[in-house]
Amino acid sequence: MKLRPLGRSGIPVAPLAFGGNVFGWTADEATSFRLLDTFVDAGFNLVDTADVYSAWAPGNRGGESETIIGKWLSATGKRDRVVIATKVGYDLKEGGKGLSRAHILKSVDLSLARLRTDRIDLYQSHVEDPGVPHEETLATFAELIQAGKVRAIGASNFKPHTLRDALGVSKRLGLPRYETLQPLYNLYDRAEFEAGLGPLCREEGIGVIPFFALASGFLTGKYRTEADFALSARGQRAKDYLNERGRRIVAALEEVAAGAGSTPGQVAIAWLMAQPGITAPIASGRTVEQVRDLVDATRLVLDAAAMEALAQASA
Repeated sequence: MKLRPLGRSGIPVAPLAFGGNVFGWTADEATSFRLLDTFVDAGFNLVDTADVYSAWAPGNRGGESETIIGKWLSATGKRDRVVIATKVGYDLKEGGKGLSRAHILKSVDLSLARLRTDRIDLYQSHVEDPGVPHEETLATFAELIQAGKVRAIGASNFKPHTLRDALGVSKRLGLPRYETLQPLYNLYDRAEFEAGLGPLCREEGIGVIPFFALASGFLTGKYRTEADFALSARGQRAKDYLNERGRRIVAALEEVAAGAGSTPGQVAIAWLMAQPGITAPIASGRTVEQVRDLVDATRLVLDAAAMEALAQASA
């Protein structure tokens, strides 16, 4: 398997990342351990989470995903086989939010404790914080890198102008720069990334690790009617895709999959992996079979006719 660099960080990763938002939500601890083992034992290494995962689940407060990953690392001894990416800044309610120096310094130690590790490989600003200057945020990340707590930094959910401004501050002041961007990008959600963020990331050599690679499961073809949303705890997130364009995209995925002896979900992942500048799409599964399906997607190479059919369907 050919590894890809995370921007200019010097950290190599396999071309697919596992999304840890399911840990402590749709996957309990024992299941999460099996999912992680399946993913890593297949040769993949990038595991993405956040301090806020999975606060939306009943009874959760955030930190559940990191805690499970930390227990798995401790139980298996696989720390050196994985690249751990987590995030800071999302609203934790009583736990605070934002990208201020105080919040980052507090949050990084809490994440390290939950993850049971001495370092975070990729520490990402989860959302923009217009109330805090880039100078403060990036200088704080510089402290963490100097202290050995963080290896590289990334951004998530940033607009093009925000990312460009941050890169300018890094260059001007000699501060660490965002080496990765985590945007919303998949076969359905194309316009915003392709119009501004994509060209900027390619221009600056920034690694792209898009989230919702399967559009909350919609691109697997399992949500055909509103009744199908009850099939999964994540089903409601796919609601916005059930329209004429969404059905057209799924039909194209099914047609390509039939010709390739594959599945719609695998084709959607393969399409995303083939896009310019993409480092590793983030996808998740709640069963071992779903994880194996994701792994198989990385071996699928789509021909020019298939890529064109998908481009036209999703235009």
